[in-house]
Amino acid sequence: MSQSLKNTLYIALILSQVIIVATSEIGFYKNLPLLILVLIAAAFSMAMLLGQLTNLEGKYKSIKALIPTLFAFMLLLTWESVIKGYAVSPILMPAPSNIFNALINNIPMLWADFKQTYLKAVLAGYIIGCSSGFIVAQWAARSQVLRDGLMPLGNFMSAIPIVGIAPIMVMWFGFDWQSKAAVIVVMTFFPMFINTLTGLQSTDALHKDLMHTYAAKKSQIFFKNQLPHALPFIFNALKLNSALALIGAIVAEFFGTPIVGMGFRISTEVGRMNMDLVWATIVVAAIAGSLSYGALALLEKSLLFWHPSYREGNNSR
Repeated sequence: MSQSLKNTLYIALILSQVIIVATSEIGFYKNLPLLILVLIAAAFSMAMLLGQLTNLEGKYKSIKALIPTLFAFMLLLTWESVIKGYAVSPILMPAPSNIFNALINNIPMLWADFKQTYLKAVLAGYIIGCSSGFIVAQWAARSQVLRDGLMPLGNFMSAIPIVGIAPIMVMWFGFDWQSKAAVIVVMTFFPMFINTLTGLQSTDALHKDLMHTYAAKKSQIFFKNQLPHALPFIFNALKLNSALALIGAIVAEFFGTPIVGMGFRISTEVGRMNMDLVWATIVVAAIAGSLSYGALALLEKSLLFWHPSYREGNNSR
């Protein structure tokens, strides 16, 4: 059998599974158990197609960008098939179609929650926490006393759970977004401080001697020697903190918030057993976190094109 005929068969099996899910009644796997073989065949077909895409070269290499999309499509199709086919209770796990409908039907509410949690608390806390950690790390790089005092404190603070900090911050700063931003500052300060300090101290001794030989000023040493070496460490902290900030804001909202916010929405709708809206809120949070991480990764790649890791990656391609 030729490869093109095999690919046609693979696509037909995947489309067959889509049609089965779209047209069958709830619980169809209970009535016809052998239909699960179609799902298995469709998953195998998608694996074969993705395997072919990974081997594309030349002018077809750009098609590789479809791999994550097709993989996600198969994952959602399997999810929808199992939930609908076995009539799983939506309280335990809603189907992707129900989550999508909840997302579309509640856009104004979810947008208000997004603004409260992300655009106010997350951004404010993230910027303050990361910038203050960066500034203090510069001071600590020049002061042994500050390093010895803050490093153990950083290890101690990283061991404190969010649920221990959030109620205190709510008492100090109130129920609005300021208390959530304060939680985020605590969570993001020390990762940025530790990574930046490690990066500033990672400069090569030969480079230091060369800068001193040229009688470079402290500002020139920092911007032309220390900062470039520290950038990979700084971006590691920025990407790590982008996830920590969102998690911290959502968890902190469980302990007190106005009647808006992603954490408030999750805790409230769980109590109402409205799991479709809970998962829709989780999807919004996941998209926001992924976009933040992706933007930082692109910025890192554009600024660190000179770094050996990126040069080696480009050469290997």
